[in-house]
Amino acid sequence: EILSLSASPRADFNGLHFKAELLCRKEIIDRTENKCTTCVLCFVVVVVAYRIVQEQCCVTVLEDKMCTTGINMAKDQGACDSLFTNTCETKTTKMCCDCCLLGKAAQENGIPCDHNLSVGYQCSLVSRACCVDGASNNQTAPTSQTECGSSLLSDINECLLGASNCRGGERCINTEGSFRCQREVSCGTGYELTDNNNCKDIDECETGIHNCGPEFECQNTQGSFRCLPKVKCGAGFIQDALGNCIDINECVSQTGPCHRGQVCINTVGSYTCQRNSVNCGRGYHLNEEGTRCIDIDECKGPEQVCAGHGCINLLGSYRCECEPGYNFNSISRVCEDVNECRHYPGRLCAHKCENTLGSYKCSCTTGFKLAVDGRNCDDLNECESKPCSQECANVYGSYQCYCRRGYQLSDIDGMTCEDIDECALPTGGHICSYRCHNTPGSFHCSCPTSGYTLAVNGRSCQDIDECLTGRHTCTENQSCFNVQGGFRCLSFECPSNYRRVGETTARLERSDTIRCMKSCQPTDIACVLDTTHSISHTFISLPTFREFTRPEEIVFLRTTVPAYGTYHLGSYDVKFDILEGNVENAFDIIKRIENGLYVGVVRQVKPLIGPVTTILKLSMRNLNTQGDSGQNIINVHVFVSEFWF
Repeated sequence: EILSLSASPRADFNGLHFKAELLCRKEIIDRTENKCTTCVLCFVVVVVAYRIVQEQCCVTVLEDKMCTTGINMAKDQGACDSLFTNTCETKTTKMCCDCCLLGKAAQENGIPCDHNLSVGYQCSLVSRACCVDGASNNQTAPTSQTECGSSLLSDINECLLGASNCRGGERCINTEGSFRCQREVSCGTGYELTDNNNCKDIDECETGIHNCGPEFECQNTQGSFRCLPKVKCGAGFIQDALGNCIDINECVSQTGPCHRGQVCINTVGSYTCQRNSVNCGRGYHLNEEGTRCIDIDECKGPEQVCAGHGCINLLGSYRCECEPGYNFNSISRVCEDVNECRHYPGRLCAHKCENTLGSYKCSCTTGFKLAVDGRNCDDLNECESKPCSQECANVYGSYQCYCRRGYQLSDIDGMTCEDIDECALPTGGHICSYRCHNTPGSFHCSCPTSGYTLAVNGRSCQDIDECLTGRHTCTENQSCFNVQGGFRCLSFECPSNYRRVGETTARLERSDTIRCMKSCQPTDIACVLDTTHSISHTFISLPTFREFTRPEEIVFLRTTVPAYGTYHLGSYDVKFDILEGNVENAFDIIKRIENGLYVGVVRQVKPLIGPVTTILKLSMRNLNTQGDSGQNIINVHVFVSEFWF
C-alpha cells in the first residue's frame, strides 16, 4: 500500500500532507510502541515531497528508538556487553548505551553534569541527559502525567533532539519540560557570568576587592580598576605613581615659554622670564654703564691667583712669574712644583731623593748618615748606641751582634743573647753521667747523693770505694766488698766436711776467691763418695748497661785440663753448667781454649735493670773415660747497680 501511493505535481497539498502523515504513522506503529513520540515527530512533517518525508521521518524515529534502547539498557543493566556485534542496528544503540554509562558515572562521582567532554556532540547530549536524569531520580519529586490519547507523556530532551536555540559558545542543559543554555567559555578576569548567560563587569571598588592604599581612591573600569591619589596637585606640578607632586620644569617641557630676548628661569610650581644681559668672555666684565666689556686685572683682585709668585696682567688673562723650583702651567695658569728627583734621577743624591715644594732633600738608607755636603752618605757606627745585649761589631752600613760562650743570638730580633740550655741539647743526655743542671751561660753536673763523687772533669761520676776509705759498716767477722754506688758486707762459712783455704780478709777485691776444700774423715764413707771437691765464692759488680749491643764477658773459670789431649787414652775433658741464679736467663757459660787449656767464660747476654743481686751457682765437672771424676762448685755473687756508671 505504501509503495502504491503517488502524487502528481498538481496534487492537492492537503491530500499530500494527509497521505504522508498516514504513511509515517503506519511505519512507526509497525516499528515502535511509543505512540506519544510518534505523534510529536510525525506532525513535524510539512508540505514536502511525501517520499522525503517518509524516509527522513522513519529514519529519525528508528535512530531515536535504537538510542533509547541503548539508554534503557545502560539504566537497567548498567552494562553494554551484549552489544558486541557492529551492525547498522547496534551501532547507534551501543553508542548511546556507552555515553549514558559515562553520564551515570559522572553523576555517581559528583562530577557536574555539564562537564565538557570531547566525545562528540550527540554523545555529550546523551551523557548529560543520563547524568541529569540520575540526579533527579535521587530526589523526591512529583510526577506529572499527561495523556496523549490513552498513553502517558514523558519529558522531551530538547538538547538530545537538537531542538534548543543555544548560541555558539553555549552548552544546552536539559531541564524538566524545558532546557537552558550555559556559556562554555569563561568571561575572563574582571567579569562574572549572569543568570541570562551574559558577562557582566565586576565593580572591584564597590565589592572592596581592590588593593588601593589609604591615600588612593578606587575608580572602576571595564574588567579592572584604577587607584587615583586623593591629594590633587596644583598647577605647575605633576603627580607620580605614588601620589607625590613633582615640579614641572616649564623651561624644558614647553617650547619657548618666554619671548625672544628673554631667558626662562624655572621656579617651584612656575617659571619667570628675564631679559638677556651682555655676556662678557673670560677675563672681562661689564663696565659701570653695562654697555661694553673691559679687561679684569686679576693681579689686583682679592684672590691671589699666583699664590706668592709674581703676577703680570694681560688682556683677558694674566701670567705668573714663578719662583725657582716652579714652572708655569699655561692651561691651569698656576705655578706648579718641579720634581727635581724625577727630572734628574741618581744625580742629586747618593742614596735617596725626596721632593719638596720648590726644592728637594737627600736622605740615606739604614746604616748611613747624611754627610756635611747634604748629598753623600757616610757609614753610621751603630755600636755606639749599644744595640746588642752582649758584643757588637760595626760593619759598613750595618752591624753584627755576637754572644759569649754559653749564649746564642735570638732568632726574633737578632740582637738579644739567650742562654743555651746545654742539658736540653740532643747530646744533653751524654754531657753528664748522672744529671745535668743548666745555669746562665753554662751548666753543671751532679751525681747520686751516696756512693758517688763528681770527677775532676766535672761531668763524670766516680764510684766511692767505701771499703778502701773505711766508710763502710761491716763487722770484724765480715768482709767488705765494694760495688758500684755502695758496698756489701759478706761472710762465708764452709759446710761440714769442708775446710776454708786462706784467712778472712777485711776487704775483698774483684779478683779474690774464697775456697772451701773437701776434708773427710777416713771413716766417713759418704763424704769420701761425694764428687764435689771444692766450693768457691767469687764476686763481681756490674752496671746497668745503657746500650747493650753485644754479650759482656764477666767471669773466667780457668782449668788445668789440656784441650788437645787424647780423651780415649786417659785424658780428661771438662763441662761447665749454670745450676742456679740465672735471673731472666741473662747469663750463659761457654767453653773456650786459651793457651791449650779449657776455660769457662761466663757472659751476660741480656741487659738487667738494677739494682739486682743474684748468686750464679756454676758447676765445673771433670770427665774421663769412666764418667765423672769429680766437680767443683763456683758461686759467683753478682751485684748489678741501678746506674750505668
